Amino acid sequence: MNRSARTARPSPVTGTSARVRLEPVLLAVTAAALTAGGAARLAGAERLAGLLWALGALSAIPPAVGWVVAALRHGRAGVDLIAVLALGGTLAVHEYLAGALIALMLATGRTLEAAAQRRASHDLRALLEHAPRSARRRTAAGVTTVPSAEVAVGDLLVVGPGEVVPVDGRVESAVASLDESVLTGESLNVERAAGDAVRSGAVNAGGAFGLRATATEHDSTYAGIVRLAGQAGAESAPVVRLADRYAAWFLPLSLAVAGLAWLLSGSAVRAVAVLVVATPCPLLLAAPVAIVSGISRASRLGVVMRDGGALENLGRARTLLLDKTGTLTRGRPRVLDVIAAPGWQPAEVLRLAASLDQYSPHVLAEAIVATARERKQALSDPSGVTERPGRGASGTVDGHRVGIGRFGPRGARPPWAGAVDNRALLDGAAVAWLTVDGAAVGAVLLRDPLRPDAPRTLRHLRSAGIERLLMLTGDRAEPAREVGAVLGLDEVRAGLDPAGKVAAVRAERERAVTVMVGDGVNDAPALAAADVGVAMGARGSTASSQAADVVLTTDRVDRLADAVLISVRARRIAVQSALGGMALSLAAMAAAAFGLLPPAVGALLQEAIDAAVIVNALRALRVDQAARPALTPAAEALVHRFASEHDDLQDVLEAVHGAADRLADGPGPRALAAVEEAHRLLTQRLLPHEWAEEHELYPALAPALGGPEATATMSRAHTEIERLSRRIATHLALARAEGGLSPGQLDDLRSCLYGLHTVLRLHFTQEEESYFSLAG
Repeated sequence: MNRSARTARPSPVTGTSARVRLEPVLLAVTAAALTAGGAARLAGAERLAGLLWALGALSAIPPAVGWVVAALRHGRAGVDLIAVLALGGTLAVHEYLAGALIALMLATGRTLEAAAQRRASHDLRALLEHAPRSARRRTAAGVTTVPSAEVAVGDLLVVGPGEVVPVDGRVESAVASLDESVLTGESLNVERAAGDAVRSGAVNAGGAFGLRATATEHDSTYAGIVRLAGQAGAESAPVVRLADRYAAWFLPLSLAVAGLAWLLSGSAVRAVAVLVVATPCPLLLAAPVAIVSGISRASRLGVVMRDGGALENLGRARTLLLDKTGTLTRGRPRVLDVIAAPGWQPAEVLRLAASLDQYSPHVLAEAIVATARERKQALSDPSGVTERPGRGASGTVDGHRVGIGRFGPRGARPPWAGAVDNRALLDGAAVAWLTVDGAAVGAVLLRDPLRPDAPRTLRHLRSAGIERLLMLTGDRAEPAREVGAVLGLDEVRAGLDPAGKVAAVRAERERAVTVMVGDGVNDAPALAAADVGVAMGARGSTASSQAADVVLTTDRVDRLADAVLISVRARRIAVQSALGGMALSLAAMAAAAFGLLPPAVGALLQEAIDAAVIVNALRALRVDQAARPALTPAAEALVHRFASEHDDLQDVLEAVHGAADRLADGPGPRALAAVEEAHRLLTQRLLPHEWAEEHELYPALAPALGGPEATATMSRAHTEIERLSRRIATHLALARAEGGLSPGQLDDLRSCLYGLHTVLRLHFTQEEESYFSLAG
């Protein structure tokens, strides 16, 4: 639905609060009147029964008139007008039971609609809490703390460790290490040299630095983010009820049939009977019930929808925009590879780097230490550790002076380091160089990896009707394009600030109903500007969750595909129920016009129609057969076990690749030792893992995936892994027999090792995407 339709509604604050107070009371009154009247009728007190039913009908007229007037003020003649006319008509012709039934149906429908379409206000508290309130200004008299609103252009400020940059400015000191995730969503810290521009809202992740203000607080970046979120949120309003879309023709048709029946028969009772069966309870009930059912079904999967409008728009969406960091990727860097200099082993490089980084709060240091511990390496206690922001850490480990971080200009690096730089460029990775006693001995490559469930999610989104998938990110173009290529996105827009994301969202909304997915404070304005904003709320910022229409409470992006599928199905059922109920009502209207249905019988028939459409609408609660396969608890436990083993086996993959690299130096003892170590790891750790997958995991997954054929291609990969491992073993047997590797073995052995490394990486990725992503 376009934005103009969304704004044609009473204030989401005043209108909703009044409805919450009124409708439960109206429902209780009409139900009590109908029940009491029925009891009086059974007791033989017909006049009392009529009085009670009449009171029930009368109680519904004032609020119904108020709803009609409110709709007319906004240029809409809603279907509630038919209910008002039917209520008045039943009282005029003394059909009090029919009036009481209509009153109860109207109250029930309105109560259900209110439950389905409550709208949460867009709270910007988290944005405001992060906003800097004060700044430390340096003058000739010293450093004083002043309100950030008093900072003027040209002031020299001091930003301490962990402090938020108060205004836009330029770095005055040598280097500043900044966490800009609040602005760009990128989890890796960035370094700004003297003279570089710094935006307000960034957090100082290093030592104190000087900042020369280039803008006031009002004109700075972060204040703009808060204003953008406020403006975009103000554009959002609850969607118009599904029933109102059909009122344009259903309302005049009902009035015409009623008038024609009265004119031709001369009986006002027939006209009232037509209005009674035309009372749009299938519209008032079916759509909200289906929508509430869809919301309930989604909530069981950890998808919280703020109102029925969010579900409806999600079911109509054709364009999906996604942030990268924390949405398509894990949002935390992980070790991609460990490269060792000649004479060193990758395991030792990682151990020394992690030993030094154990007490560093840097995000890359945390990733290095976590990887070493996953691989169960014994870390040494460092001493004399110092850390320079933007440069790295240094200290003494096992009696050697060790450094981790940056390492000199390219021209001063050893020859083997060139391959590391090239690899980092190709993979979009960050590099942490390890030095021992001043000499570079290895490098750790780190990258924010894709979520394993991201590819499956995007495939399911396309099958659910999403036609256009775009990524909006503040990250650099190279890693963003690589992610886009791997996932098959239609377009990638990198280097965007929050204003750029909002502009992109608004441009896409001109073409189709648009969904924006993000997880950071920087995404909040874009989430609020979209037709549907979806926040990764399990680990994302409070601001993004509060600016969103849909919140994923579990840290799984595949729940987004589930939410879209549920929304599409619930919306389809809502429309089916509404149109089916209207068709039955039209048939009943024809019967009433010919005098075949008196008002009371018509009201009861209308109740039967309501029951039918409600039963149909409740189908939205059921699990769609096309949804993701459900794993048994035993299968899910196996998935978690083997997913953990994948993390533990990364050093085996590195050893295989490292052995292939070592063969480039020739068939010497070091090359042979590297190949033997790689084969030992294959035999002792990797091949048992693959055998267990084949004989334990795949049989457990087969029932959920539709049979053993679903895992046949993965089984074929196991066969290839075993074949290449045997070929490597044969080469080693020949080398032992001949006293070493021969030059004639090098090409084939290197091909086997590189090929095995490639097959393993692909196989691991396929299992993680296709199987491991099924686990909750």
